[in-house]
Amino acid sequence: MDNLPNSWIALASLVFVLGMRHGLDADHLVAIDGLTRFNAASDPRLARWCGTLFSLGHGAIVMAVALLVGALTTSLAPPQWLEDLGAWISIGFLIALGVLNAAAVATTHPGKPVRLIGVKTGFAAALGRANHPLLVASVGSLFALSFDTLTQAALFAFAAAQYGGVGHALILGALFTVGMILVDGFNGLWIYRLIRRTNQRALVASRVFALVVSLLSLAVAAFGIAKYFSPVVSQWSENRELAMGIAVIGVVILGFGASMGVTRIKSSD
Repeated sequence: MDNLPNSWIALASLVFVLGMRHGLDADHLVAIDGLTRFNAASDPRLARWCGTLFSLGHGAIVMAVALLVGALTTSLAPPQWLEDLGAWISIGFLIALGVLNAAAVATTHPGKPVRLIGVKTGFAAALGRANHPLLVASVGSLFALSFDTLTQAALFAFAAAQYGGVGHALILGALFTVGMILVDGFNGLWIYRLIRRTNQRALVASRVFALVVSLLSLAVAAFGIAKYFSPVVSQWSENRELAMGIAVIGVVILGFGASMGVTRIKSSD
């Protein structure tokens, strides 16, 4: 460990946190929710593992892209237009997710659970009947074939070039995948346990967590816009990506905790 440069350790830590952050994307949450609910009655064991299997399939594509880019790249940095385009696509998705999920909270009847809405909600519904581990992993792989995911994998593979190329790109791909598995695996287990609990607890928890996802999506999008147009914000955020990623994860964890805390209050009334 002492022989590794601090910059590599920082990059590896950042990619791991980005993997966790990626696992919190609303499209992931929507797909895992649907897969878990579909299998909960017929195959409880598979239902518990839907989040993990989904992220394994997703991570396989990420690692394949990292391997390809690491093998082909001869540059130490990606073109600027790729970073800019990826940033604005991400901002657009985040705004859409924030607005759609806020609308879902506002319009869903109090007696029904709030369903998280993702950009690929229709796509998720069509694939949500996967009832075999390989099929669930395949759904995760298909979800990885999007511009934001492929761009993110390519960017950290470019960054790995200065440390040795293919091997380091694969390490970063593996760290990204492990971070994603931790979050998506926990999410699948949480949804399964929620399904097994009383209806009232599930209703309240779904509403609280959908609101957290909505507000967080809009906040991250607003920060991205401010960073792009304000030199002061851009300068302040330099070398703080790791801390900001951890902060986002912390907010979502608090959202999980808040939703479960409210359900405990409701159940004790």
